[in-house]
Amino acid sequence: MIKNVLRTSIASMAITATGAFAQTNAPIEWGNFRGPNHDGTIPALKKVSNWKQARFSKRWTKDTPNGFSSFAVAGAKAYTIVSGEEDGNAVELLVCMDVKNGKELWKAPLTVITKYDGGGDAGDGSNKGGDGPRSTPVVHGGKVYAIDANLGVYCFNATTGKSVWKRDVMKDNSGVQIKWQNAASPLIEGDVLLMCGGGSGQALLGLNKDSGEVIWKSEDDKMTHATPIIATLHDVKQCIFFTQKGLVSVNPADGKVLWRQDYKFAVSTAASPVVWQDIVYCSAGYGVGAGAFKISKNGGTFASEPIWRKEGDDLANHWSTPVVKDGYLYGMFSFKKYGTGPLACVDIRTGEIKWSETGFGPGQVILTGDTVIAVSDKGEIVAAQATPEKYTELKRDDVLDGKVWGYPVIAYDHLFVRSTKEGVCLEIK
Repeated sequence: MIKNVLRTSIASMAITATGAFAQTNAPIEWGNFRGPNHDGTIPALKKVSNWKQARFSKRWTKDTPNGFSSFAVAGAKAYTIVSGEEDGNAVELLVCMDVKNGKELWKAPLTVITKYDGGGDAGDGSNKGGDGPRSTPVVHGGKVYAIDANLGVYCFNATTGKSVWKRDVMKDNSGVQIKWQNAASPLIEGDVLLMCGGGSGQALLGLNKDSGEVIWKSEDDKMTHATPIIATLHDVKQCIFFTQKGLVSVNPADGKVLWRQDYKFAVSTAASPVVWQDIVYCSAGYGVGAGAFKISKNGGTFASEPIWRKEGDDLANHWSTPVVKDGYLYGMFSFKKYGTGPLACVDIRTGEIKWSETGFGPGQVILTGDTVIAVSDKGEIVAAQATPEKYTELKRDDVLDGKVWGYPVIAYDHLFVRSTKEGVCLEIK
């Protein structure tokens, strides 16, 4: 059934004289937070042989008031979470748009929230983030999932917006809120939606993706703003959380802890871990800094051993998760250097900075083939070579107004990116 839906969606985007979405045999969709592989990477785009000659053509612009939710794009629809109003109340709204024209197809209210901790007004001339939702929805199996700022978890029919189920983790699982409220996104593996935020003995939760009921619950960790990841280490698929205690890896099916690595917490941890081969990298701001750990397995027992550790803010990923290629990290390494923080290349094996280029701030990066696509915090899209030798810029274009702390998304050979003011869809020509 899902294949039939995809065929229908793809067929509806056939090439036309007006430049509609290109039809391909295997279109790339971006339904998960940070992409189909949960790691910010997709294969090289077949239609772009030279990024120096590529250009962005704006297909549509949509108001996306407040917050840093990124787009999720699948089934010919784009989803994000914005601030809005429902029955006279300030709420977070999950919005579904047609990818072809940006037309709103449906919207659903999430939590009622009038004030976020410490956000401030993003338009007051300061570098405060402003109020607004910070979690990204996920599209999976014809449904769209969302977690709001107050740890409400929702499942909707992706086509109609009809509610399938919802769960209040604060109430149902003795949830423990964090400063600035939840920013983590849902993670789905198999039949399980994985998240952090419950109370004692249920900090880590595995929910049935079809009903919202608890499949498993475990541990006494406290949540952070970091979204967990799925990775395979030593042929074992696992979910790695980055909690206030540090890294904790579990079997996604039953929540059994596979390994732990203590790591410092201060104020906020927001970037997800990054895995390359048997190395797990993590980083945070507020002086915490970065580190890498070698994960080994002896029989059925996992162990974590530190490789290197650099405290301070030189290798801080404030909320920007790097991508990794051939053992080199590419990402935004800075703390509160708004508008100036660098895009840098770092050896994941040693922590050595290979190159650093200023002028990006705490934006975000993704990787397509051997090209880094970076979005600066002021709305510039930059394409650069993913090579450790030197910084080589291929393309730069100013595409957005407003503050941009969310991830760019590539789906159907189009680029989707949003700010605190607007979301845009750009055809890549």
